[in-house]
Amino acid sequence: MRPLGIPTITDRVVQTAVMIVLEPIFEADLQPEQYAYRAQKGAHDAVKAVLCLLRTGHQEVIDADLSGYFDGIPHAELMKCVARRVSDKCVLHLIKMWLEGPVEEDDEHGNRKRTTSNRDTGRGTPQGAPISPLLSNLYMRRFILGWKKLGYARRWSAHIVNYADDYVICCKGQADKAMDAMREMMGLLKLTINEEKTRVCRLPQERFDFLGYTFGRCYSPKNGYAYTSVRPSRKSIRRMVESITRETRRSLTPMETDVMVERLNRKLNGWANYFCLGPINPAYRALNAHAVRRLRRWLCKKHKVQGNGETRYPDLYLHEKVGLVYLPARTANLLWAKR
Repeated sequence: MRPLGIPTITDRVVQTAVMIVLEPIFEADLQPEQYAYRAQKGAHDAVKAVLCLLRTGHQEVIDADLSGYFDGIPHAELMKCVARRVSDKCVLHLIKMWLEGPVEEDDEHGNRKRTTSNRDTGRGTPQGAPISPLLSNLYMRRFILGWKKLGYARRWSAHIVNYADDYVICCKGQADKAMDAMREMMGLLKLTINEEKTRVCRLPQERFDFLGYTFGRCYSPKNGYAYTSVRPSRKSIRRMVESITRETRRSLTPMETDVMVERLNRKLNGWANYFCLGPINPAYRALNAHAVRRLRRWLCKKHKVQGNGETRYPDLYLHEKVGLVYLPARTANLLWAKR
């Protein structure tokens, strides 16, 4: 558990107004390797960029993890980044106040308390604030730009792909030297690397996860052909399974069937909209089977039906009559999902 620092409505309005003005100014400075919180870019673009690097021989990958990136950004260094482009003292003072804003929360006894950890430590951007994504991108830019200016990208053909506080470095070789250089740079930036989760992954023998996807060797079910691709990670699938289970638990307040189906469909469609890259057929079928099983159990409980309900509520009935989305049908227009 950690405080999110969600601003009041007044602050959110002012922060959004400031961000609308500042975002185009700093957009020109952000590096092409940064994919988070930017127009015309997103997580899918970052996933495709990593896959492109892997398929062009960059198969030694530094799977990096930062310990509390948003909570660890030093204010003094961050404000220098902002001051490079912003000279208005009032705007700079306003941003500094937002960085140091206190957090109010209720303790276990229901008493409200206020913490000022950001001001006390001189670190951290308030997660949940509209301006926080821009500031986090701005500070991560220092690492990416420094990496290229010091010649590491060219020397080891080591290319960074960054999304918010997540990033990987894809190398054609010398990944261990690139790892040492990364540690040194993060120390200079006053950021902490999570050593337990940071490692060098060498494909095709190994795999790594990034942005909810697993990168590594896949096999065609038709001819056994091996190829490098992505697929939804086991953790992402497990989280979705747990979410469906919670949504259909028996202790829920009674509701109409169409309401329950609408809630399940919203979850399934949202998950599938993101996890649509690579051979996703096995994941879709597994989640579809779990959703069918849980909805059937929920209907049996609702209507007091004995047994497992397969006779009264067969799969076809749940999809065509009740309206539960059929995930495998979504792969019909995804060429690489058919593998």
